[in-house]
Formats: sequence, C-alpha cells, structure tokens
Amino acid sequence: MAEAFIIDAVRTPVTKRGGPLSTVHPADLGAHSIRALVERTGIDPGLVDDVVFGNVDSVGPQSFDIARTCWLAAGFPLHVPGVTIDRQCGSAQQAVHFAAQAVMSGTMDLVVAGGVQNMSMVPLMSAANAGRALGFDDPFSTSPAWTGRFGDGEVSQFRGAEMMATHWDISREQMEEFAVESHERALRANADKLFEPEIAPLDGVGADDGPREPNWEKIRSLPTLLPGGRITAACASQISDGSAALLIAGERAVKHLGLTPRARIHHMSVMADDPIMMLSAPIPATERALRRAKMTPDDIDAVEINEAFAPVVLAWLKETGFDPARVNPNGGAIALGHPLGATGARLMTTLLNHLERTGGRYGLQTMCEGGGQANVTIIERL
Repeated sequence: MAEAFIIDAVRTPVTKRGGPLSTVHPADLGAHSIRALVERTGIDPGLVDDVVFGNVDSVGPQSFDIARTCWLAAGFPLHVPGVTIDRQCGSAQQAVHFAAQAVMSGTMDLVVAGGVQNMSMVPLMSAANAGRALGFDDPFSTSPAWTGRFGDGEVSQFRGAEMMATHWDISREQMEEFAVESHERALRANADKLFEPEIAPLDGVGADDGPREPNWEKIRSLPTLLPGGRITAACASQISDGSAALLIAGERAVKHLGLTPRARIHHMSVMADDPIMMLSAPIPATERALRRAKMTPDDIDAVEINEAFAPVVLAWLKETGFDPARVNPNGGAIALGHPLGATGARLMTTLLNHLERTGGRYGLQTMCEGGGQANVTIIERL
C-alpha cells in the first residue's frame, strides 16, 4: 500500500476562553496555522489538492465551510478547495485520516489537514442552542427511534464522564491528582520551552496560557459538575481557542517536490462504543489498533490521549496497561486546553515534536468523541 507522510505540523498557541485569541475570527485563526505551515515547508500553495479541517459547532463565524474560508483568508490560490468535517472532539484527527487516505489512494498528492475552534466566540454546544432558538428540542429527545433504543435520559459528556468514574471506581481524589500532574507537566514543558518549535505566535502571543500552579485548597473546594457526582471543573478540559495544521504528502509528492518527511502514518482506525457513556471508546479502539498494527504498549514510545475529563485517561490506563510516564508527557487538555475542532491536530503536532526531541520511534494518539467514538493514529518518526 502507498504511504502517507507528515511533512510538517504547526499550531497557534492555545489560549483560555476570553483570552488573547478570543477576538480573532475563526477564519483568521485557522489561516494563521495554514500560512505558517506553507512558510515552514516552502511549498507552492497552488499544488495543494485539498484542505480538510475539523470544526465543531459550525455556526456563526465558523459556518459556511470554515476550511475553505481559512484557506482564502490565508491569501492562497482560489482553485484549492476545502472541506469541513465534524467527528466531534476528534474532528481534526479525522481530518488527518482523510488526508492520509486521500494520498494513499493516489487520488491526491498534497493535503493540508487540521482544525480550528474559537470557543470564546462560538460557545460550546452553540449548534444545539441555535436549534433551540429555532424551536427545536435537543438533538436526541424528539427522535422516537433514538429514545426507543437508548431512553430519554440526558446525553452529555458530563454524564458520560461520571459514568466512567463510577464504572472504573475512580475517586475524586485520584482525578484531582491526575489533573494536578497534567498542570505540573505542562508548566515544566513551558519552562523548558518545549512547545516553542511547534507554535507560530499570533498577535504577540507565543505560548499556551492554560497551565497554572495548582491550588489544592481551591481544587478541593470546587462543586461537582453534576449533583452527587465526583467530577469538578478541575478534572475537565479547559474551554479554549486555537488552530493547528499539518501537511500530508504521498510518495509521489515527496519524490517530485524534494520534500523531507518528519513522520510516516503507520496506522489509522476509528471505532465506536456506548453513545451514552460516550467517552469510553478509546479503550477498545486502542486495543484493536494495537492488534491490527501487531504492536504492544511496549512498542509505543509516547501517547497523546485527549484529557476531555480525567476519568477518560485513568480508565484507559487501567485497561490498556500503558506506562503513565509515556502518556501525555507534557500535560494534556486539562492544563493546555481543548479547542474542540482543533485538538486532534494540536495533539499530533505535539506528539511529533516530542518523538523528535526524545528520539522515540512510534507515537499513538487517541481521543474520545461525541457519539461514543474514538480515532487512533500511530505515527512513526523518520
């Protein structure tokens, strides 16, 4: 089978809701990563076959195919198309999959893949809110087929996270300790300037602003997100703004354009699980991915698993047996933030840089997604 290569990867800083990037239009936010990617690779942007971008809540300034808008806002040729995809939190990771599959099939040679999300400008679940403004109920409760199969209870990430904490018997204290470790790892990475090579500063902002010194007194005083639950805001990913972009190339483009790949896409898959628990799919998805790739956890030098909520990672660690030291070694979304449609590309950008910095060979990325889904990507550093 033909190969797909990562030529380069770059991202904006990830900043908190209401932070320094909150007023940047999503088209400009995504355009910044694309422009930086083209500058770093030196490619002729007119040779790009497609732009595949992830985005969640594609309403308002994020509507009307934001992938295409980002490319045009970057000032690049009109003939290059763009497509926006929504696999919830895994949208940008799926964008990389679609880009890789396109070049592996031989139908394309160069694809820009990534994602963008301004959660300050377009609040979480705004698509559902927009539907309610038009007189619709939530996306599930008015579907007789859905309620007949899954009941009419709440379908939300908060309920799913609580279900995971209960099912795997993960205490509030364990989740808080994990959250603190995420911040501490991210703070160390910031202090050591580990993220600098992957970030293209924007509007004078050159670093992520999510990581903060843990305050145990405040952490222990926070109310739970749901009555009687275990999870607090301290154990959840931060609402954030940001974008990221990768250049995916096929063998033909690498040869004819003299490109130097940084990594090879070794494995791609996607799998689903319980849509009500919603966040547990990375467990079976990782197990199947390793089985198909004929690999074990010992073969993987680093993992990026999205910290949507602490129990997602803690349950995954319990079931898969990975070494916690290799998992989110520079912190995760609890500290660094989770701009929904961009996180998949941000994680891959960070994973690639970590492998190069440490000399690791294989990296695995996975993340939970709405609808009970999970993507898994294994990359090989070259």
